[in-house]
Amino acid sequence: MPKKKRDNCLIARITRMNDDVLDFDGLKKFKRLKSATLESAIAREVTLEASFTRGLPSFSIVGLADEAIREAKDRVKSALLLSGYQFPPLKITVNLSPSDLKKSGSQMDLPIALLIALQNKPIDFGDFFCFAELGLDGQTRPSPAIFALALSLASQGLLKRVVTDPISAQELARIPRVEAYAVKTLNEAIGFFNGSNKIAPATSSSLRAKTIMIDQTYYYEDETTLDFAEVRGQKQAKRAALIAAAGFHNVLFSGAPGTGKSMIVKRMAGILPPVSLTELLNIASLESLEGKTPSFKATRPLRSPHHTATRSSIFGGGSKESKMGETALANGGILFFDELPHFSKAILEALREPLEDHRLLISRVNSKIVYETRFLFAAAMNPCPCGNLYSKTRECRCSQIEIDRYQARLSDPFLDRVDLFAQTSDGDISAEKDITSAQMRSQTLTAFVMQKKRGQTQLNGKLNDADTERYCVLDREAEETLLLAAEKFALSHRVVGKMRRVARTIADLDEQGTIGKRQLLEALSFRKR
Repeated sequence: MPKKKRDNCLIARITRMNDDVLDFDGLKKFKRLKSATLESAIAREVTLEASFTRGLPSFSIVGLADEAIREAKDRVKSALLLSGYQFPPLKITVNLSPSDLKKSGSQMDLPIALLIALQNKPIDFGDFFCFAELGLDGQTRPSPAIFALALSLASQGLLKRVVTDPISAQELARIPRVEAYAVKTLNEAIGFFNGSNKIAPATSSSLRAKTIMIDQTYYYEDETTLDFAEVRGQKQAKRAALIAAAGFHNVLFSGAPGTGKSMIVKRMAGILPPVSLTELLNIASLESLEGKTPSFKATRPLRSPHHTATRSSIFGGGSKESKMGETALANGGILFFDELPHFSKAILEALREPLEDHRLLISRVNSKIVYETRFLFAAAMNPCPCGNLYSKTRECRCSQIEIDRYQARLSDPFLDRVDLFAQTSDGDISAEKDITSAQMRSQTLTAFVMQKKRGQTQLNGKLNDADTERYCVLDREAEETLLLAAEKFALSHRVVGKMRRVARTIADLDEQGTIGKRQLLEALSFRKR
């Protein structure tokens, strides 16, 4: 073939290829719609791009999609056909951007189907996000990750409007400044975006909880199934529980079996401080990530792993991606270790970082994730293997070597992270009911108001060193007493700071602005012996 004729054929072929890409859409090369994926507990925005070109019909999804997303091709095809749309006989490529981020979940079914169904329509999806799984008949279904995705995006200031299934829309409507639009079917979603189907934002029912207004609205429950009135006697242990709950201080209960250690900790969950709306939604997000239906109750979580739990289940991890453990799931609530010395030495020593820094870094080859760990650590233990070392009615069967070995499982650096040490005595079943959970909850509310009115963003037990100096102010007599105690008992700098924070909580319970000698002495009475 002559050179000039070959050049003309090549130009004609290139022209046809450009026409195939540009002319079919008529407006743009691509359609774009936003969705998201979870990277551990953090949502990452994902932009879906779809291109349609003439050629051998095919449908491919690129951009590090997992198996659930790749299987969306079959669900989307069936949903479009049964919804009355002809699947275009073109080469369809859906790109999930950024391409180097791993994507997972079935919540991208709906946006993929919308990109294909509205290929020829001059529609700009704008700032809408889209989440929903599709059935083969085009019905929308919830995905377990949707609420966690939406909450994380909202906290980053990325989410304003979202289209999702009706069940998820009711949950997302609880998130402040987010408009959630519910669509039952793919056809309803298509009609919503092309303007033929008007849908109002979903509304949520108000929280059925008590509220208290300080710098913002805080929520709490005034009823509980477990009451401190059921714990007879144990005044010192219940006082320690009240102080721990009011200031979010770590606490360790020690005593003979059956004296009420676990009973006290389980009832502490009902007297914890109120939660802000953001904290309430974070708790609901953690429930969603566990596969539970969010309850939206104003109650802080209580996590109680068994002493045989693995290190990964406590701290999180995974070979390919980092998943949350009990320390992250307990954030904002209580992490309870019963039979503390029976937990492995590795777990107890690794717990020192989240107790001190209130954060936990999980490092893997593929990811590095930081979790908040602002939980109240509560623990219970026997004083010796048989538990009867300090019992007045039962004889201890342990040798001194066994007792020393048992107690040595808890190192001094670990025990330094505990604020309050309380001893339970042999119970007196004839003792009268001295205090109820309702009365203790009233006292924690008093202390909570005192802390918030001072402008604290964290509760007393979680203050850093700078805030401890700012808010935990001692009068002169208390200051002299603390210096004397530090010298006499060889208290470390960490323990001195903890005693100041505990005394601050006791003063808040007494509604005192400045810490006095009496509050400091009570705080010192709960130190480690």
